[in-house]
Amino acid sequence: MPLDPEAKRVIALIQEIGRPPLHTLSPEEARQAYTGSRTVLQPEPPEVAEVEDLTCPGPAGPVRLRRYRGAGTEAGAALPCLLFMHGGGWVIGDLESHDQVCRTLANYARCCVVAVDYRLAPEHRFPAAVEDSAAALRFVADEAARLRIDPKRIAVGGDSAGGNIAAALALMGRDGTVPAVGFQLLLYPAVDLGGTRAAHQRFTDGYPLVTVTMRWFIDHYLADKKQMRDWRASPLRAPTLEGAPPAYVMTAGHDPLVDEGVAYAKRLEEEDVRVTHVHMTDQMHGFLTMGRFISASDLALRQAAAALVHHWAREA
Repeated sequence: MPLDPEAKRVIALIQEIGRPPLHTLSPEEARQAYTGSRTVLQPEPPEVAEVEDLTCPGPAGPVRLRRYRGAGTEAGAALPCLLFMHGGGWVIGDLESHDQVCRTLANYARCCVVAVDYRLAPEHRFPAAVEDSAAALRFVADEAARLRIDPKRIAVGGDSAGGNIAAALALMGRDGTVPAVGFQLLLYPAVDLGGTRAAHQRFTDGYPLVTVTMRWFIDHYLADKKQMRDWRASPLRAPTLEGAPPAYVMTAGHDPLVDEGVAYAKRLEEEDVRVTHVHMTDQMHGFLTMGRFISASDLALRQAAAALVHHWAREA
């Protein structure tokens, strides 16, 4: 399937402004480049009913969070909640990089979104990001009443590396090491850090995320290659997915992560986990944060929010 012409325009724009490939930069340089791209590629963040920056206790100190309540929600209502982990290969990204995405999901799903500013690699390698996100999930569950969250309707989600963390938290909740969640929202997730699937051979040049960039991220994230076998790093390698919460998995056709995302959705189905898999054949990795140019970004966020609303209606 040909790439969406709007996505082609983004690739051309990145080339025009001369942004070097992330894997040629230091982590700090990559963070600066990613921050600079945000104002160019993302639409203006929509207004929401409420935004609050806060912190929760973490294993290495306070973890920064940002809580959103969707526009039109009642001020005193206990809302369903999505704990959202941002993408960025565990190396780049923060609360600001996905502010527009979180606001949009909060509005479309008429829910609370709590975004997690987990520690980044290589300063803080695996499993720091998972441990910070687990602390955030415990905090949201424990403080649900104060945060005006319905404790019976908590989901985890994220894009790319954030989807990786969300999938790990969903399995940890199943196993009782963190509070159990009712749903997992995985948006072009990284679920196998081995990087051996066919898509890694197909997408080696010409896209914002290519195989060598993904390897750069993983090399910064993992202190030892053996850690890729740990299912908290590679959820697809978990011995079983049976008993995991229902899932929404979105994959993009032009993405080195596509094969592992498809495999994860298939395996969830085979192991009796309710799953909705949406495959956007003409999109590339990262398009959710390129909504100023790629109109399918808004469509994908609407679909993801609809999946949340549908699930939470069943739990109400």
